[in-house]
Amino acid sequence: MYISDERAFELIAKYGSPLYVYDEAILRKSCRDMHDLLPEKKLRVNFSAKANSNPELLKIVMDEDIDVDAMSPGEIFIQKYAGYPAERIFYIGNNVSKEEMMYAIKENVLVSVDSLSQLESFGQINPGGKVAVRFNPGVGTGHHRKVVTAGKKTKFGVQKDFVPQVKELIAKYNLELVGIDQHIGSLFLEAEPYINGVKSLLEIAKEFPGLKFIDMGGGFGVPYHECEKRLDLKDLSDKLNDVLDEFLAEYDNKDVIFKIEPGRYIPAECGLLIGEVYSVKENYDMCYVGTDLGFNVLMRPVLYDSYHAVHIAKKDSSSERITASIVGNICESGDIIANERDMEKAVEGDIVIVGNAGAYGYSMSSNYNCRLRPAEVLIGLDGIDRLIRRRDTFEDIIRNCSEI
Repeated sequence: MYISDERAFELIAKYGSPLYVYDEAILRKSCRDMHDLLPEKKLRVNFSAKANSNPELLKIVMDEDIDVDAMSPGEIFIQKYAGYPAERIFYIGNNVSKEEMMYAIKENVLVSVDSLSQLESFGQINPGGKVAVRFNPGVGTGHHRKVVTAGKKTKFGVQKDFVPQVKELIAKYNLELVGIDQHIGSLFLEAEPYINGVKSLLEIAKEFPGLKFIDMGGGFGVPYHECEKRLDLKDLSDKLNDVLDEFLAEYDNKDVIFKIEPGRYIPAECGLLIGEVYSVKENYDMCYVGTDLGFNVLMRPVLYDSYHAVHIAKKDSSSERITASIVGNICESGDIIANERDMEKAVEGDIVIVGNAGAYGYSMSSNYNCRLRPAEVLIGLDGIDRLIRRRDTFEDIIRNCSEI
């Protein structure tokens, strides 16, 4: 938790609760970690902005010479709003309409397709165009089955056995295949699954001479549990270099660019979520600390059973500890931020600080139960905090409703 208890109370008093807080220095360091992963190779980093698409954070990421991935026309729109030019955006669609692909094409954004039928659709609307293809290399990993995005029983990518059919469609519509990409899953902390996925993708790349880029995907994890070790980036870099050197020794285009797609790694650790304690109660020998941090604010725990470190910022100086569950204000039994944790004893008026909330926090928030989405605040390099997204209002909830 990079802010003091005193600062947490000051921010809540200034901006209200709940509140997302981001630290610019930590964000920039995470960007540089990824940027420096393969210093001996032609590497471009594409931030998978679905993790956090606040325009002010995107501006910082862009300033760190990192490109961006888009998963929807809305993400293309907000990335351009933040200042990204079309050539630095890579649109990776999944089961999308021709209209959606055409939006990207008209915006001069390179499109990646992830099935034979989507490649056929792309060829029909943009014959002779440039395209990328997402392959499923047969290797998948992730912190939860819902985020494993390659291997068997996943909807993503073209099975590697279908390379001949890809070639046929490329020829049929006179398309230029400029790159191939993959993503095996989210949040790995050991190098081996990623290396295995890259090896499989490179075998596919050998089937397509002259590629301009090979996108190895992302999934780089950060530790959420206090006892977890960090991903060893030096070890990952050394192993990747060896694999890529072996590939380049026999590939026809020695100038091929390698890409990676970090999402979570870039914003996760720069973000905290802060909320107030409004009730503390015992229910059948269980203690519940009731807050305004419902799963409309942070969905990861209810969606993935995810763990986030928590800290109680206290009004008083007591040091008593208890076992309790921190829960939100949503009418669902699964509305639990931290389940049966050893923690500081909380009372009404204390503040809960949730760590590693910068990725898939605000971006997955909602107005469920007609709750208002929180504000977002950035602490700059000068230590000064500023509002980068205001809190929802009641009027925002009905903004798109028809008048009765």
